[in-house]
Amino acid sequence: MFIRNGLPRVAATILPLALVAGCSSLSPGDGGKEHRIVVGTTSAPSSLDPAAAWDGSWELYRNVFQTLMTIPNSGTTPEPEAAKDCEFTDSASRVYRCKLREGLKFSSGRPLDAQAVKHSFDRIASIDAPSGPAALLSNLEQVDVRGSRTVVFRLKKSDATFPFILSTPATSLVDPMDYPRATQHPGNSVTGSGPYTLKDYIPGKKAELVKNPDYKGSAKVRNDAVTIRYYKQSTTMVSDLKGGRIDVTYRGLTPEQILEFQDATTTGDTSIDLSEMTGSEVHFLVFNRKDKQAAKPAVRRAVAQLVDRKKLVREIYDRTADPLYSMVPAGITGHTNAYLDRYGEPDPKKARKTLRDAGIFDKVNLTLWYAKDRYGDATSREFAEIKRQLEDSGLFDITLKSRPWDTFQKGYLKREYPVFGRGWSADFPDADNYITPFVGEKNAVGTPYPDRKLTEELLPYSRRQSDRGAAGQSFAKVQQTMADDVQLLPLWQGKVYVAAEKDIAGVEWAVDASVILRVWELYKKSSW
Repeated sequence: MFIRNGLPRVAATILPLALVAGCSSLSPGDGGKEHRIVVGTTSAPSSLDPAAAWDGSWELYRNVFQTLMTIPNSGTTPEPEAAKDCEFTDSASRVYRCKLREGLKFSSGRPLDAQAVKHSFDRIASIDAPSGPAALLSNLEQVDVRGSRTVVFRLKKSDATFPFILSTPATSLVDPMDYPRATQHPGNSVTGSGPYTLKDYIPGKKAELVKNPDYKGSAKVRNDAVTIRYYKQSTTMVSDLKGGRIDVTYRGLTPEQILEFQDATTTGDTSIDLSEMTGSEVHFLVFNRKDKQAAKPAVRRAVAQLVDRKKLVREIYDRTADPLYSMVPAGITGHTNAYLDRYGEPDPKKARKTLRDAGIFDKVNLTLWYAKDRYGDATSREFAEIKRQLEDSGLFDITLKSRPWDTFQKGYLKREYPVFGRGWSADFPDADNYITPFVGEKNAVGTPYPDRKLTEELLPYSRRQSDRGAAGQSFAKVQQTMADDVQLLPLWQGKVYVAAEKDIAGVEWAVDASVILRVWELYKKSSW
């Protein structure tokens, strides 16, 4: 739920109704003035090809590509987007049919038809990029086409979450002429059918988006153009916000900057409006069983018994995050405090006994890796604190290492790191998406997590339940299993902060249930 200037979200629900009625005033022909928004972020795309990225690149994909389904402002149940309607046609949740809207076309002018949809899905598996989302579609057996507008998806196993998957940017629809079946799309261009077209793109610098006049979908675009500027340092981004060079910041604010904006508001400075949202982003450690020490369950459990999450969020993140004791964050149906139940509060004596019972009497040498430019400037201090906590127990000798995101990602996909930090923003708001991407031989963190009880029993059973609330009991057992094994160690759950110049509106609707910024919701009050 958003908290904007202390107002509950229910008070803001009147806003979109008024906006829809007035959207015609956003035309560039209205006085000849273009209504452009400039957004700053520290999360730059790693690729412009949806088949090649399962990361923050989705921030851009959401705005330039379409998906068959989408998660609406008002709920967490998928609704049609490029599709006119979709439904399971069997009782086992294994056959899913979608019928496309009429008149869809790509920015190239070519039609977006059923064959283009099939091509978009087939190429993900065909390319099978190491950093791509192929694993998210591993349950898809085949895609059939019926006429020009109907697509039928056949699944290997029952999966009630499939409509959610169709709402993710992993399933972005691409033009077959520009996106080859077996190779990645070259260059810095995009051919999509989303709310915007990509006019210009400079990697690591900026993306220029222009309203797509041919877009047909559920989004109501409230501006004419958006410039997204990518920053290496949040200090530069905030300086540009204060200086009026950008209108909005999304991702990358440090705790100190958040507190500064909050303090300014209490003293009467209303030039910057800070919006806060309970986020679904989780941060955790990944243990690589290929490493001699990280492969030992006792070592992983000892780390779990020593890490003080409350101190992390208090001293490093100034309470702008919450301690997390499960891979499923609070606020998502199925969440439990499995790791707290299993290990309790930090206890060096318990950790020592865990190691001694396993025959480990010498200090354990571990190297912890993190991305130094991905999750904000506080990351280095976070890992320094984890190092201090582990070493103060007298049980560990920790080495810290870091790399820029691009090389860091390549390293963990090659399984180079004994232990490393990752952040995760859900593909869709369901407990399954905080667990399934990280288990099995092939997963989103590149570190095999073989566990047949998880992959062949508990998770498949939960996916057969169309009532996602009823799947909570299965997820409770899943989290207990993961807490006992500790190949993944949850640390904290982030809150989402969006800082915007006071004349910017629409922020309260701009962040979707997967914590992705939908820039079409943003507009300037002065131009409305």
